[in-house]
Amino acid sequence: MKVGIIGSGGREHAICHTLKKSNKINEIFCFPGNAGTSKIAKNVDINLENFNQIRNFIKEQRIDLIIVGPEKPLVEGIVDFLKKSKVKIFGPNKVASQLEGSKIFTKKICQKFNIPTAKFGVFQNKYEANEFLKKTNFPIVIKADNLASGKGVYICHNFETSKIAVKEIFNGKFGEATNLLIEEFLEGEEMSFFTIHDGKTFHNFGTAQDHKRAFAGDKGKNTGGMGAYSPSRLLNDELEKKIVYKIIKPTLEGLKSLGTEYTGFLYTGLMIVKNEPYLIEYNVRMGDPECQTILPKLKTDLCDILLACCDGKLNEISLEWSNKKSLCIVVCSKGYPEKYQKNVEINNLDKINFDHSNFLFHAGTKSEKEKIIAVGGRVLNFVSLSDDFKNARKNIIDNILKLNWTGGFFRKDIGYKVID
Repeated sequence: MKVGIIGSGGREHAICHTLKKSNKINEIFCFPGNAGTSKIAKNVDINLENFNQIRNFIKEQRIDLIIVGPEKPLVEGIVDFLKKSKVKIFGPNKVASQLEGSKIFTKKICQKFNIPTAKFGVFQNKYEANEFLKKTNFPIVIKADNLASGKGVYICHNFETSKIAVKEIFNGKFGEATNLLIEEFLEGEEMSFFTIHDGKTFHNFGTAQDHKRAFAGDKGKNTGGMGAYSPSRLLNDELEKKIVYKIIKPTLEGLKSLGTEYTGFLYTGLMIVKNEPYLIEYNVRMGDPECQTILPKLKTDLCDILLACCDGKLNEISLEWSNKKSLCIVVCSKGYPEKYQKNVEINNLDKINFDHSNFLFHAGTKSEKEKIIAVGGRVLNFVSLSDDFKNARKNIIDNILKLNWTGGFFRKDIGYKVID
């Protein structure tokens, strides 16, 4: 069969790499893909905002299954659009995708279905928000309501920094914003909890701990993710049951009350406070770099899982996983997440040996005349599986040092809470 993957990041390369192992698939297309996917699939230079063009290409090439990696096409309704043309597509529909597309949408479901989450207020302009902030207790969390590629969250410790956050959100730093949320600050530890859904059934799909800050010790600005490890050190049987019964199942009930169901990956971002889960956010796709961290542990054929989800038969599939620890470190262009240089050549990739336990997933790269060029902020994802996190991190850092790319930087302390 033929499969198409929408997206160009490390997540999409990891999905492509995992699907390539299936004996059911003989051809993979990536829209638009990156230098890594070009080695194992056909990259297609196509406008992701032009759904008609995508549909026509799918029909011409007789692609059997489409997987949507990033959130933007999902929120804009690509699943609904392609399903009308009888295209088999994995991902949530437009209504369900509002779980990520609008934080206010999610908060209203939390209120109605008693889902534990931080107390919050919604503000429609700078004046309203700043007047509230003058009277609030700090620290406080300020969030853009709209999609922000994982970056539209500010933890503010005083009025001056919160005022800057409000200004940046309403001035369009993360796209047009008509609302922002101000939330109470929860003191705890974050965890990413993943599930996969077919509209009726869901299976747990791993846990991870992401590292959002740019620099070691969780310093610097928020990024799309500098690295991750899996499984989370926080997970236990009691906590897992609480997450499922207090958060995920009531959310699915909330969507059902709106006349819709959920199909696809669901990323549940949590704050764990004394073994109690609080919902921070939902993402309606696999996280990045959590996807790169989790998928190498999957033993079950990913193609079988995705097809079962599309056909409403996930209950017929059992998921098998390696019990190895997995760790991922992201190499970024210098300057990220602010201004960074583009079109920088990456040498020495051929000097690194990758195997069944050590992987490289490309993100912001492209191939140009047999050269690998960095074109994005997050460029390469190094992943290692091992019996312990410390050894996994050592393997990765050894490989990054062999790369010796002067145009990039990375965090050497990924996984510090389970290693150091």
